[in-house]
Amino acid sequence: MQKSFMRIPCTGPLPPPIIIPRSANTLTGAIHALQVFLSAPSSSNIKVSSGYESNQTVLLTGAGVSVASGLADYRGISGTYTLNKTYRPIYYNEFVSSHEARKRYWARSFLGWTNLHKARPNSAHSAIKRLGELGIIRSVITQNVDSFHPLAHPDLPTLELHGYLRSLVCIHCHHHLPRKDFQKSLSALNPAWAVFLAEMLEAGALDTENPDERRKKGLKTNPDGDVDLPDAPYSTFRYPACPTCLLKPPILTDGTKARVEVDIDGAWSPSSTGGVLKPAVVMFGESIAAELKRAAEEAIDNASRILVVGSSLATYSAWRLVKRAKERKMPIGVLNLGGVRGEESFFPENSMVNAGEHGTRCSQSADKILPHVVEGLERKV
Repeated sequence: MQKSFMRIPCTGPLPPPIIIPRSANTLTGAIHALQVFLSAPSSSNIKVSSGYESNQTVLLTGAGVSVASGLADYRGISGTYTLNKTYRPIYYNEFVSSHEARKRYWARSFLGWTNLHKARPNSAHSAIKRLGELGIIRSVITQNVDSFHPLAHPDLPTLELHGYLRSLVCIHCHHHLPRKDFQKSLSALNPAWAVFLAEMLEAGALDTENPDERRKKGLKTNPDGDVDLPDAPYSTFRYPACPTCLLKPPILTDGTKARVEVDIDGAWSPSSTGGVLKPAVVMFGESIAAELKRAAEEAIDNASRILVVGSSLATYSAWRLVKRAKERKMPIGVLNLGGVRGEESFFPENSMVNAGEHGTRCSQSADKILPHVVEGLERKV
């Protein structure tokens, strides 16, 4: 039986970054190391697969790439896990089994969606697009659910490992629904919440992701468009049923027809046995689809090197991909502020004396450094 590929976070402390080569401890040195890494000839030690292409890089990105777009991350300097040691995201089994948990989730998502929807890709995404145009990057695997990669570089293949927030999916009939349409339904079902959101937007309370400023306004911001309002009446929040299930109730796994009921306004009723919508993301504790797992592994196998950008690899589904690259003897590059899970095992013993061709580890902001990396590589083309 194939091993499950599950989204499980590592919440323990991470080691300090190991800077490789030593000259990469400055911005100029890090730029040079990344340029060498991305332009070096393919290693002769790589275990070649049938779809392998030499001199091709696969990118693995995380939340750190989107911080410059105004979004929160998990483990950065102002990340949720860094500042809020008690933070715990909702898990898939909680969402599926608890009506109250879903009310709380959708209320917080309702408050956070507007700014997430307004946010746009930043200079790091633009640099990645250019690296694709230069033929240096073959594909992108992203843990992010903000859709910035496919928006910024539609011609460069992107595999969204953990799904995306732009849609919802019914856990019973599996039909999709645009998130913007769902937001309108939430507003209609929760007029008091809609007024409160409008007041916060008008006052600019949601215009900053700075955690200190948010706390002054009584808000806690977490990744993936989650806004926590302490002591809020989450139990009053309502959410709609899947419109497809309402029209045609599906057959459940036990062979019975689902019962999908709504109140007079169209809100999902707890007497229902179907019609539950969830964000089209792989929630914590949820398994990644087998075909997505295979595609991610193939993207690793077909490349000659991997560059991790803006990720601490705290989620096993991402860490495992870098472990696979290591087992294939691929050169590994890491560009991330702060520590990375298991990074001490990713680099060969001679990596400290290389200029970046055998591997590099830089602790810099992606939006600050990648545009400079691109400039140097453009001159070599």
